Formats: sequence, C-alpha cells, structure tokens
Amino acid sequence: MRDFVEIGIGREARRTFDLDQISLVPTRRTRSSQDVDTTWHIDAYTFDLPFVSHPTDALATPEFVIEMGKQGGLGVINAEGLWGRHEDLDAALAEIREAAGDNSVIQRLHAAPLNDALLAERIAQVRDSGVTVGVRVSPQNAREVAPKVIEAGAEILFIQGTLISAEHVATGGEPLNLKEFIGSLEVPVIAGGVADYTTALHLMRTGAAGVIVGGGVNTNPETVGIDVPLATAIADAAAARRDYLDETGGRYVHILADGELRNSGDIAKVIGCGADAAVLGPLLAAAAEAGGKGWYWPATAGHPRFPRGFAQFDGAEEDLHLELLLHGPSSDPFGQSNLAGGLRRAMAKCGYTDLKTFQKVGLAVR
Repeated sequence: MRDFVEIGIGREARRTFDLDQISLVPTRRTRSSQDVDTTWHIDAYTFDLPFVSHPTDALATPEFVIEMGKQGGLGVINAEGLWGRHEDLDAALAEIREAAGDNSVIQRLHAAPLNDALLAERIAQVRDSGVTVGVRVSPQNAREVAPKVIEAGAEILFIQGTLISAEHVATGGEPLNLKEFIGSLEVPVIAGGVADYTTALHLMRTGAAGVIVGGGVNTNPETVGIDVPLATAIADAAAARRDYLDETGGRYVHILADGELRNSGDIAKVIGCGADAAVLGPLLAAAAEAGGKGWYWPATAGHPRFPRGFAQFDGAEEDLHLELLLHGPSSDPFGQSNLAGGLRRAMAKCGYTDLKTFQKVGLAVR
C-alpha cells in the first residue's frame, strides 16, 4: 500500500525511500559465499558480474573497457564523449585533470566535432579484444549516431539520459519513437533512466531488453528539482516488469540501477530492491585503468548549455587496478573495493545463492 502525505491543503506527495533508508534483513539460513553465483544473463550475453560502468570518459578508456570485460563486467563507451572527438585521448583527459575538473574545460573538449572514423576505430579496438561492446548514445542523437556505432561493432546499445521517455519530442524535429526505432535495430537496447512505474512500463513496451532506473550521479536535484528515490524507483520498475511479464506471456526485461552507489552494500541493496545489475560510476574512478585517474564526472558534465554534473576527485592509487576493485583482496573495511566479494557475502549472509532469488530478500526501513 502506497503511503501519501499531505504537504498542504489539496496537495499530497508520495512517501518514498532512498538506499540509505533501507537495509537488508537476513531471514534464511546463511550460505557460504563460495556457493554464490553472480552470473548475469541479458539477451544473448552472459557476464560473470552484474556490474556495468557508467558511460563516461572519466572511466572509459579503451584499456578500462577491455579490462572491465575481462574481469566479468560490461564497460560502456560514450559515443558522444571524447573518444570520437580527440585523436590524443590521453591528452584530453589529462587537460581535464589538470584543470581540477573545471566544467568549462569539459564543455570545450566536448564541443569538438565528432569524427566518425576515429570513433569507429576505437570501438573496433575494443571489439577485437573479444569482450562484449556496449555503447551509449543520447536520445536526442540516437537516430543519427546509433547506426554508426552498430556498424562499428557495438553489440549492446544504450540509449541513455538522466531521464527519458518512450517518445522524445522536439519542436521542429521528428519525434524519436523508441518502439519503432528499437524494432529497426539488430542489437539489444538498454534504455533509461526512469524514475517511476509508468515510464518503466512504457519503455518495456518499446522492446528494450533492459531499462535503466536513475540517471547516475548528477545535479538534477539542484538544477531541475528532480531527485530519484532509488530504492522506491527500483521497486516500482520491478512491479512494472512483473506486469509486463504477464502482459507478454513471459518476456523478461532487465532492470539496471544507476544512482549514487557508494559501496558494495549499496550494490547489494539495489539487487535486493529488484534490479538485475548495478551501473557503477564513482566507485570505479580510483581504478588505474580509468581515464580520470581518480577524477570522476558524468557524461552530463559536458552538455554545452546546461551541464547537470561536475568533476570531483574521488581518490586514486597507482596500483589499484580493476581486478582488485572488483575481486579483491582488499584491506578497505567500508566496501569500496572487492565489490564482487561484498555482493557475494551479502547474498550468502541472507541465504541466497543467485541474483534472481536475492531480489526476494527481506527489507527493513530504517
């Protein structure tokens, strides 16, 4: 039963919950973490870990994306970022770091023209390594950019913004109807972010293989007054998935949670709320392979007129590679490395051995 409160005469608001307001409740016998299976299957692709990197140049160098795949996750390339705009990608990233994250520098670098051949070359480098290639395009530019990145080798297409709907409408332009667009593509599409049941259900009906809940780490609360209560939003999207499963006679759509995930405990919580995978941003910024070398900024920081993200330094260690961040061993007692180990232990402590059944774990409101 949903809980509504009166915020004034004639105006009500729904009470919602974020991750820090809930906790997992062990109600079954415990298991050994060695018996836990974190395998994630989506469409024809299988990953050892339910971890996806947020599509930002702060993470995704070619080396990072390749290593993310080798370690069992999925690294996502931002097709509209720096990869196809600057021949010397390392120099562009270094300029952002040296400017201490000045947004005007990020915007200027993103204003360079997109070189389709350069972008295709870098996507091919990842494809040739043998890992699964995930590429993100914005809803505004999907019709133009998506066919190019698919031709270059993208195997999973992300149509991602901080908030999107099933139909993107622009005055003077042709609306992007995602149902028609996704139906015309030969690769699975993951679309989002969404914040409510209705939009999640609409995106599922477009034929998307996955729906992203949340918009990553951004300044939407400060800039447009929208703050996604991630625990509630995931649960709502999971309810939409159940209804869509009944509606279609068995078509399952995956839910990916993309919000302010600060530790392995938050990763466990999003799975417990109903997500199939977690989109990781700042948690991976400290990896030696990451482009920001400890600096992190979301893709929205490069918007030319209205950025909804900024660069911040989250720390870096020269010898902290993705393998250690994801698999350990770790000496960190706060769950910011050995992320897979933290998830496995959470599942084991609550008595679950696979991701799908872990979505039924007991939850408590703090």
